[in-house]
Amino acid sequence: MKLRSMLMAAAVAAALGIAPAQAAPLKWAAQNDILTLDVHSQNHATTNALLQHAYEGLVRYTRDYKVEPALATGWKQMSDTHYRFTLRKGVKFHDGSPFTADDVVFSFGRIQQPQGTMQIYVTGIKEVKKIDDFTVDFILSGPVPVLLRNITDFRIMSKAWSEKNKAQNVQDYKKKEETYASRNVNGTGPYLIKNWSPDKNIILEANKSWWGKMDGNATEVTYNPIKADATRVAALIAGDVDLVTDLPVQDVDRLRKDAKLKVLDGHEVRTIFIGMDQHNEELKYSNVKGKNPFKDVRVRRALNMTVDREAIKRVTMRGLSIPAGIMVAPGVHGHSKAIDIVPKVDVAGAKKLLAEAGYPNGFEFTLDCPNNRYVNDEKICQALVGMWAKAGITAKLNSMPFANFIPKILNTDSSAYLLGWGVATFDALYTLQSLVRTKTTGADGNFNQGRISDPKLDNTIDAIKIATDPKARDSLLKEALEKTRDEAYYIPLHHQLRPWAMKKSVTAVHSADDRHQSRFTKVGGT
Repeated sequence: MKLRSMLMAAAVAAALGIAPAQAAPLKWAAQNDILTLDVHSQNHATTNALLQHAYEGLVRYTRDYKVEPALATGWKQMSDTHYRFTLRKGVKFHDGSPFTADDVVFSFGRIQQPQGTMQIYVTGIKEVKKIDDFTVDFILSGPVPVLLRNITDFRIMSKAWSEKNKAQNVQDYKKKEETYASRNVNGTGPYLIKNWSPDKNIILEANKSWWGKMDGNATEVTYNPIKADATRVAALIAGDVDLVTDLPVQDVDRLRKDAKLKVLDGHEVRTIFIGMDQHNEELKYSNVKGKNPFKDVRVRRALNMTVDREAIKRVTMRGLSIPAGIMVAPGVHGHSKAIDIVPKVDVAGAKKLLAEAGYPNGFEFTLDCPNNRYVNDEKICQALVGMWAKAGITAKLNSMPFANFIPKILNTDSSAYLLGWGVATFDALYTLQSLVRTKTTGADGNFNQGRISDPKLDNTIDAIKIATDPKARDSLLKEALEKTRDEAYYIPLHHQLRPWAMKKSVTAVHSADDRHQSRFTKVGGT
């Protein structure tokens, strides 16, 4: 009877022209490569996007970015500073070893190590205690209103595997250290990472022993980093790849008209900005000796008001950007149009501010810029060089691949730099704590590479961390974002829009955090 039912179902499907969701390979391309396979090393969107296929947290996001159980089946808030998580039983790591509370405790200690940049995801957690093999308690240093969103990227490694392979310590990426964990993967997730050939491809294979349910049918995924825009688009048009998740803006309209393809539109919760050294007494890579112009708010404001964001949107981004006045994008809690005020272009006003600051003839500095990470990143930097020149400021462009760029920035070896910041938690505290809060050895200021330090603003950010009243917390977020804007601690350029293109036969779920999830993807059929 079962066989007869299956045959009848297949016959009906064939008659209706419905193709069964058979296992299929997916070829996915984007601009840049991952940085490492060590899941606790680098808070880098592409790295996180690939590693989420193999490593999991206690919780995860649904398709519409609600928090749901993953390696934990549930949790209970015992008090403002105490959460109890019940762990999923029967879960195996890719090497076949069992997942238990010991792995959670181990991973908590590991992710906090200062040589990594992932501490933001466990901020406010004082201790993780094992209650039994499948129960852990999170003891907090104070209330953490966004705890569950934070820990979506607190991903669990095997304690036994790490100890066996001498990978207890996080890779020190900025010192170009290589470890077993930076080249090998052992998670619990829906895919096994079988091979990584840097700058060539990453091969993923579906985990047949995964505890979860695959919504898609992509059983083998090949990720190809293709730096050149024209080559990436040509590969899609030729059918050599099935999906491209970072389209060159100049090709979007052409791809929309291709009958073999479809474009999936969506925004990204990422802001592209300029950071400046505001710490060193003398600005590196500049013709100014004995002082640092970026310590003066008038200089920072002069650079900010010289940027023509509408021109960048129109010419460089072909309309695919939202000019930015603050450091968080629409879709992030804390953003509002009322405070996302883009400054008017005022070259004369900028010159006046520079003269008041003691630079009537401008000055020179070096602008470090990646050339294969963000949409048109190098072209944006080239546009800025021309805009600042109108005010007498000479920015010497120093562009490089992201793999070379990021160690330079992490070592604070820059006078100014272009970076993009996506908000993985969808809450503005993530940006404020990472980029604006005074730098410490932990989560605070872990990407504050210009080393901004504003004690009053620090107090506001620290108050946001523990504020449990929603209205009071929103007021503090607004205050901190406005202060960051008004002091021009950063120069926000735009919030990215992020269309994806794929073959007509591919169905994917667009991700506002720019992290494609292959478990949701279907290849083939109608």
